[in-house]
Amino acid sequence: MVFCFSSQMFVSVAGTQLMTPERRKAVWAIYVWCRRTDELVDGPNSSYITPKALDRWEKRLEDLFEGRPYDMYDAALSDTASKFPIDIQPFRDMIEGMRLDLWKSRYRTFDELYLYCYYVAGTVGLMTVPVMGIAPDSKASAESVYNAALALGIANQLTNILRDVGEDSRRGRIYLPLDELAQAGLTEEDIFRGKVTDKWRRFMKGQIQRARLFFDEAEKGVMHLDSASRWPVLASLWLYRQILDAIEANDYNNFTKRAYVGKAKKFLSLPAAYARAALSP
Repeated sequence: MVFCFSSQMFVSVAGTQLMTPERRKAVWAIYVWCRRTDELVDGPNSSYITPKALDRWEKRLEDLFEGRPYDMYDAALSDTASKFPIDIQPFRDMIEGMRLDLWKSRYRTFDELYLYCYYVAGTVGLMTVPVMGIAPDSKASAESVYNAALALGIANQLTNILRDVGEDSRRGRIYLPLDELAQAGLTEEDIFRGKVTDKWRRFMKGQIQRARLFFDEAEKGVMHLDSASRWPVLASLWLYRQILDAIEANDYNNFTKRAYVGKAKKFLSLPAAYARAALSP
């Protein structure tokens, strides 16, 4: 289980058209690098990926940040790094998350899971804020905006995890805090069995509530982004948060039913998000 960058940041053609051409190219350069990094451990050749391969990928990252890209995709990110004040550390941290996926399939506590979510998704917010920009009239501190971007990544990844419990379990993976499962009277075997019970419903309600708190924290910061970037990010947040509603609508059956937001709801959300994003921070 790794992040879905395109869904997270909603960098669709429609959304990025509101940005300046330079910002649009920069967002797509980051997107492409994240997708390629994702594919290393979650793509068709993932079974051949070793820690050394990720070490080589990290060396390529360092080279492109120093103006020595390996191919045209690296060159796009190298160009972005030369034009925007993006930091290499979140990119390195994402690679660290890929390293975790090579060997770790259980998370004992939420603190462990939070760190994983930061590596594979929270980093995306830190990568993109320098490109998205902070509104000139915003009175928020840069730190608070970055914290909100981090919260959005965490919220999205927690949502991915809750949506994909069944899919991940069939791959032998459990991305849920084992101590909280135990407190709810649940075991790993219950996950693999995939039966919705009252215990499972109660457990899921708590997990969904926590994800929504991260979305709430993120939404406060989105309004302080530059006006041209605000709508695509806010739309992303609203659409992804609705996946949690869909899990509830499925009676918490995330073992055999995949929660998703229908096209009608998506289209209804976009104008509302646009109107909200148009307001001053």
